[in-house]
Amino acid sequence: MRSPLLAGAAVFLLSAGGARAAWDDWSLQPLTGELGDLNYSVGGQLQGSVFTANQPGTFSTTGGTGAAQLNARIERDYDSGLAIALKGQFELFHDRLSSDNYGGDLVAKTYVSVQTGLGRIDVGMSDGAAYALAIVGPAVNGEVSIDNPNATFFRDPSTGGRAFIDLFALNSAVESSLNYDKISYYSPRLFGFQIAASFTPSEAKIVVPFANNGPNVANRQRYLWEGAANYSDSFGPITLGVYGGVTVGHNDTKTPGHAGLTDWAFGSEADWNIDDDTKWSIGGAYRQANTYAFDINNALASGATQSMHLSSVLSYGSWSIGGEFGNGAADGAFGLPTLGMHAYMVDAAYAVNSNLQISGGWQRLNYHSTATFYNGLPRIEMDAFFLHAALNI
Repeated sequence: MRSPLLAGAAVFLLSAGGARAAWDDWSLQPLTGELGDLNYSVGGQLQGSVFTANQPGTFSTTGGTGAAQLNARIERDYDSGLAIALKGQFELFHDRLSSDNYGGDLVAKTYVSVQTGLGRIDVGMSDGAAYALAIVGPAVNGEVSIDNPNATFFRDPSTGGRAFIDLFALNSAVESSLNYDKISYYSPRLFGFQIAASFTPSEAKIVVPFANNGPNVANRQRYLWEGAANYSDSFGPITLGVYGGVTVGHNDTKTPGHAGLTDWAFGSEADWNIDDDTKWSIGGAYRQANTYAFDINNALASGATQSMHLSSVLSYGSWSIGGEFGNGAADGAFGLPTLGMHAYMVDAAYAVNSNLQISGGWQRLNYHSTATFYNGLPRIEMDAFFLHAALNI
């Protein structure tokens, strides 16, 4: 199956340029309109992949995966410059290999956003400040990146065929507060700098902060404070971005050997506009948290989990090609094994138009552990070739 898939991907990408004129004749825009003083917008994303994977096991290593997302916004603008909006993100469909960052719940985000001349305030289920301002390095296609992907190609028979990376995935941006109910502030960008802060009372997802103490589980985190700073400015043809973020929390139901949350990261990216059509980007990030494999309900008094990501992308017109390298480790404790992984990726993409991007590439994941994986060994190596399409509206 691998040869036909690769041949098909090559034929599609090579022929896409010739069909560009026809595809450029159409575009899809979000559904927009007005309701009195309010204006609204409804859009979304449809993404899917076909792949052939090489990993130990007798189950099928070829297949497909996909997800569908709806984005909605209703807003009122005032003459003073004040804008108040209600925003939502909904995961309409996903399978075991594709999902969003928040666990695949139907309601991923729903929050009120108030924009003023002094900055923006968000209240509700939304990203935390340290994640929203993060820089982790460029990617040809963030949906299938080795760092915090929304689509993967490897199954774990020991969990009934769920995504293997559920065990431990690279994620080099501070994201412990996920989409829990929170209050966030984002400053205007001045002299290239933007700062932001969030307060997350608990791990609740009921839209209204302070209305719930979160799940009744051991070592749940409460009172999460996070802050971030982001700098971006241009120096001739080069644009430089630098980021740092941190989140700390209180362990509300502490058990022996556990602690409150500490999660921090930094990253940077440089973009060189070589000419009007060509751009080269390079960057990366490093993250460390005291949570085992970034599980917020398993913050340890000793030990840490690290994630590191390095990447580079070269773009020419509608084409882009890039490479990524990632490394991660999670210290074991209380019967949990020490985990480590190395990840590699090479991919290329073609932007058919403003809505549709087609990409294809190769990805490799190498895991090692002080325990054994489903293959009965303390090491497992997997690689996959894939073809991915994303339609954004």
